[in-house]
Amino acid sequence: MNSVMENKPRLTTSAMIASIASEGQKTISAPFGQALVEYAATRPNVVGLTADLAKYTDLHLFAKAYPERFFQMGMAEQLLMGAAGGMAKEGLVPFVTTYAVFGTRRAYDFIHQVIAEENLNVKICCALPGLTTGYGPSHQATDDLAMMRAVPGLTIVDPCDALDTEQAVQQIAEHQGPVYMRLLRGNVPVVFDEVPGYKFELGKAKLVREGGDVLVIASGILTMRALEAAKDLAEKGVAVSVLHCPTIKPLDESAILHEVGRGHRLVVVAENHSIMGGLGEAVASLLLREDARPARFRLAGLPDAFLDAGALPTLHDRYGISREALAQRLLNWLN
Repeated sequence: MNSVMENKPRLTTSAMIASIASEGQKTISAPFGQALVEYAATRPNVVGLTADLAKYTDLHLFAKAYPERFFQMGMAEQLLMGAAGGMAKEGLVPFVTTYAVFGTRRAYDFIHQVIAEENLNVKICCALPGLTTGYGPSHQATDDLAMMRAVPGLTIVDPCDALDTEQAVQQIAEHQGPVYMRLLRGNVPVVFDEVPGYKFELGKAKLVREGGDVLVIASGILTMRALEAAKDLAEKGVAVSVLHCPTIKPLDESAILHEVGRGHRLVVVAENHSIMGGLGEAVASLLLREDARPARFRLAGLPDAFLDAGALPTLHDRYGISREALAQRLLNWLN
């Protein structure tokens, strides 16, 4: 058994859909839904569509505020994407929500052919990315970034916290072209209130912690975990830098190359995604192309496997992306 798991209490099945926030951590409820309602107040061309999941993607707030601009498409993800493409052709700005597994696996061809090929202004916002549910492979979108990275011209965003999510809404709305955003819903942790001056910028990576021993390049909730692990490792004399990359495509190559080039450090890419085809492989490809090879390079992602069902905190320990497990991985690689 994973040593991180040995002393933890057994969790009930309700923890399969537990919040990713730690106990006592500050959260904001439905940051995506709230931000979209606020943004759309003065922009009547913004519409919302979902595939029977408004309540579970926080789009119910938009539906309540603007019922005439909300479209419930039922459990028909291909129709959802096709309709959004048609609306975009008429000058509307559709925000489309569903679960990441359904939006990518079931509707990939429609995203590729209907939306992306014609560079339509559709914003696809998908909940339960990576390992953020314990309901097994049918709901765990551990391959969504790999699929979406292969679509030409598609911008991809993986926010870390509630503040990232709120700020991303306006920027992806005003970006001309299709966007895929991993959606954090419900009670979303607040992380970047402790990072002075942090602001989300589409296409930009941000250094959110400085340290001379390890550089962690991360996106999504793994930036939060990396910051937590960095605090724990600081008590052991290990200094960890964290470079947050909320935009997966286009990647902020200059920021990554700059940080990798600063000092002789272990470089680790941490992501809530399979090690196949996500941020880790994007960074590895960049470093090889530019001959910017660090002393050591590791991937702290999810395995290339169908993951187990179970309590979410237990699965995060098992697959190495909890606070404690990530800290242990970094320490092992450093030593």
